[in-house]
Amino acid sequence: MTAVTFLPNRSRTYEPSERVLFPLPTEIDFSNADGLLPLIMAQARPRAGRPPRLVVLDLTATRFMDSQGVRLINGVRRLLEPGTRVYVVARPESLAGRVLELTGLRRDIPVYDNLPEAMAA
Repeated sequence: MTAVTFLPNRSRTYEPSERVLFPLPTEIDFSNADGLLPLIMAQARPRAGRPPRLVVLDLTATRFMDSQGVRLINGVRRLLEPGTRVYVVARPESLAGRVLELTGLRRDIPVYDNLPEAMAA
C-alpha cells in the first residue's frame, strides 16, 4: 500500500466559517449513503454569499464502508461550488482507508490520517 501524505499549509489562515467538518457514521452503505449526501450539502451551502473553502469528511469513526461511500464522496466533490476543496480523514489501517486506497480515490482527494492535520491544511 502506498500512502500519500499531505502536509498542512500553515501560511494560510481561514475563518472557521470557511471550513465545514462533517463526521460520517460508523457504517456507510446502500441503507444510508443516499441520505447522507443532502445532509453534507446542506452544511456546505454558501453562507453570507460565500461557499466554504474546505469540506472535511471525517471517516475516523467509520467501521464499514463499501462502494456507496466512494460514490458519496465523489457526489460531494461533484456538487460543491467551484473552488471548494474536499479533504477526507481516514486512518490508514481502517477499512475506510483501505477502500479509499483500493478504489484510487486516495490519489484524487487529499486523505489525512487525523483530523487536526486536515483542519490545519
